[in-house]
Amino acid sequence: MSFCSFLGGEVFKDHFKPGIYVCSSCGHKLFSSRSKFEHSSPWPAFTETIREDSVTKHMETPAAFKVLCGKCGNGLGHEFLNDGPKEGTSRF
Repeated sequence: MSFCSFLGGEVFKDHFKPGIYVCSSCGHKLFSSRSKFEHSSPWPAFTETIREDSVTKHMETPAAFKVLCGKCGNGLGHEFLNDGPKEGTSRF
């Protein structure tokens, strides 16, 4: 899943230090850096969430889900269907 930023420049696209990505509004744990992969878009991309309830998803278009924090509902961006890591692109 890859995520777009609505507020301009994305600072975490090329950030691969070990750690946990959390919701900027409530601090809820969302993603581990272990699930992050290099992506051609200007936004960070992850293969999975920390927990099943880390995020909620709502179909917004036939090709994309709107993704929200599973705790507070803060908008995180979109998950684009058929947009996983390509072979040989994972950092881990």
